[in-house]
Amino acid sequence: MLCRRQVCLNLVLALSIAAFDGGMGFMMPGSGLGRVALARRSMARLGTVNARQHVVRSVVPRSMSPRMCAASSVADKDTTKDEAKPAVKKRVLSGVQPTGNLHLGNYMGAIRQWVQNQEEYENFFFVVDLHAITAPHDPKELQKTSFEIAALYLACGIDPKLSKIFIQSHVPAHSELTWLLNCVTPMGWMEKMIQYKEKAKKQGESVSIGLFDYPILMAADILLYQTQLVPVGEDQRQHLELSRDIARRFNDLYCKKKSMPAKGRRVFREPEALITKEGARIMSLQDGRSKMSKSDPTELSRLNLLDPPDVIAKKIKKCKTDAFTGMEWDNPERPECTNLLNIYQAVTGRSREDILGEVGEMKWGEFKPLLADAVVQHIAPIQKRYYELIEDRSYLNSVLSEGAHAADEVASATLDWAKTAMGITSRKDLTLP
Repeated sequence: MLCRRQVCLNLVLALSIAAFDGGMGFMMPGSGLGRVALARRSMARLGTVNARQHVVRSVVPRSMSPRMCAASSVADKDTTKDEAKPAVKKRVLSGVQPTGNLHLGNYMGAIRQWVQNQEEYENFFFVVDLHAITAPHDPKELQKTSFEIAALYLACGIDPKLSKIFIQSHVPAHSELTWLLNCVTPMGWMEKMIQYKEKAKKQGESVSIGLFDYPILMAADILLYQTQLVPVGEDQRQHLELSRDIARRFNDLYCKKKSMPAKGRRVFREPEALITKEGARIMSLQDGRSKMSKSDPTELSRLNLLDPPDVIAKKIKKCKTDAFTGMEWDNPERPECTNLLNIYQAVTGRSREDILGEVGEMKWGEFKPLLADAVVQHIAPIQKRYYELIEDRSYLNSVLSEGAHAADEVASATLDWAKTAMGITSRKDLTLP
């Protein structure tokens, strides 16, 4: 007596062979009955369940009907259930303002790590031009630098095949979601934001509501893409926490009850901070205790990625140093020495021990030219690629267009969910006669 499983397997064989003979495009020599007998003899010789599975898989074509495949899948179940599913990459989002040039601190502290981690995550990198207009600006310069920052992204090694690159204002959902989130966020939360207070002091009476609302726009940026991880420095952690609070509040207000338009499904994901290995912390050339910054009023404080070699040499020659002899790391009385050594290590990739073996006994007059040459050599390929991209704008434009299209698909879907949850109608709801 054949067991039920054997009967099913033989039935699958017979059906599949009949299908072959019925013109499904996969022919074997000999008659259908002969192939049934051949299959049975093979199974008898092998004498195992795995052998029967092997025979079934070898004769059942991909074009079999769903019912036939269902019987075959029963036999294959034990061998496929442990197959690993492809890993789903977590989504990362980050952006840079198009105000001023990217400097060595931006590159070493953030962009270089974005490049190194590209294959690990699903990336959205953008130029945040809407954030740039929260302060007084030159419209022509903003337009120019928006494309320059995008070109520098590419020149630094961000691959459009692995990462979406776009300009913020090219995706209208950023502005629209900001207004929706304005109507959800309590005023008291915004009054606690430290950066607004600091920047408002600098701008005085010219400070805008846009600057006050800046964190809401940042929250919209993050939440639109269902972002899971956001690379942030210490100065941006409060903004990330605000994004999480807003997402939670929105979901609580509009998404909990199944009777509401969201039908009990959350609209926004709560993002987490992306903690990567600490990059080189590059400080100001004029103050070893302050970060290198685009907003510093003196150009001598930073090394821009597009500075020509003579400018780099001049800035390093004029940078602040001390009266100590020799070079050393981590002496609290010598923050500038530590900073310059960190820069040298970042652009050479060498160990501390190796570097100190070379420069430990040097005087400043000897070390500064060495440092300048190392910086120039490191950023030369970035500058070369940047000027190629700027000279031929067609490739840059195509990358930004494709990036904006991909970003808009994700962002528009999230915006639609948010509007539906809040009860806002759309043109799709209009029924015309």
